[in-house]
Amino acid sequence: MRNQFFTLIIFVSVMSLLACSASAPHLPEQTKSWESAGPSVLVKSYKMSVGDQLQINVWKNPDLSLSEPIRPDGKISMPLVGDIMAVGLTPEELAAKIETKLADYVKSPNVTVILTSLKGHEFLSRIRITGSVAQNISIPYLQGMTVLDAILEAGSVDLYADANNTKLHRRTKDGADSYDIRLKDIMEDGDMTTNVTLMPGDVITVPESSF
Repeated sequence: MRNQFFTLIIFVSVMSLLACSASAPHLPEQTKSWESAGPSVLVKSYKMSVGDQLQINVWKNPDLSLSEPIRPDGKISMPLVGDIMAVGLTPEELAAKIETKLADYVKSPNVTVILTSLKGHEFLSRIRITGSVAQNISIPYLQGMTVLDAILEAGSVDLYADANNTKLHRRTKDGADSYDIRLKDIMEDGDMTTNVTLMPGDVITVPESSF
């Protein structure tokens, strides 16, 4: 009888562990500190866009250095070499392109391109919140922003939201992925397990309840 009792206890414990495991939300890997969270794929692969402000420095040649935005035609103008296409390039690619063109005029040119204002990046990095929220919105990404921050910016969920089935959609290096956000638990119970730190370009969708 005693052995049967211990067997029952072990069985119940195992089943409880399995139930907890089965219900565990699918979440992105995150560090404990948002400050050390790596940039998203969108930021890593960023190509310069119209309106981006550039600071171009030519080492030991201050007369060739300049600060200007990328024009609507996608180009910038450099002394000696004229117009250069910048849209679609990374800063490193543009610097290499300028060095090649300056080589006819300057001995071993060393060029650095710094983005001082990223208009294109601002659009790519925005956070979108859609579904059963007070207002479907697109908001600027700010470092350290969480799911709860974004939902509050959208005016919170509406009366018919199925908040615990909220999804966070994110681009990763392995392709698109979706994560489980238990928004009701966050807002009503203070359970921050799924209050994920957001990354540039994230999309949050709050479904409507089926009843």
